[in-house]
Amino acid sequence: MAKSLAPQQMQTYFALTEAASLLQYAVRQQLQSEGELSYVQFEILAKLSAADGPLTMTELADGVVYSRSGLTHQAGLLETAGLIAREASPTDQRATLVGITDAGRARVAQVLPGHVAIVRGLLFDPLSKQDVAALGDIMGRVRDHMRALPPRSSRPRRR
Repeated sequence: MAKSLAPQQMQTYFALTEAASLLQYAVRQQLQSEGELSYVQFEILAKLSAADGPLTMTELADGVVYSRSGLTHQAGLLETAGLIAREASPTDQRATLVGITDAGRARVAQVLPGHVAIVRGLLFDPLSKQDVAALGDIMGRVRDHMRALPPRSSRPRRR
């Protein structure tokens, strides 16, 4: 049987999940109202915008915390909207390459100022520079620990 969490661990866990939920809610509202984007659509566009070139669907799936089928659906919606383009990889017949279009870059530019304002106002304004550095270090270690597990794209699909 699993050992229970210490009271401070439980408080920290709930504070983290509540803060993340409140931040994500505000971000989702802003992205929808200013760009008609879901959070995952924004995340896909932002990752493609920051990449040196097209990414494979597997690379996107490993970078975005979302189901494979959900990612495929969201990519289809973004492609229909003209924000991304998908094509078969010329070097791997099993891979699909995804790239951001000029319209996709414009949509990211449209929502980014409001996105930054929400993140700054809700997450960073109440913190000192030292707090930001400590939080970044702590959350980076937690993320890296979680990412050390095999990527979701390597797990077998449930049937």
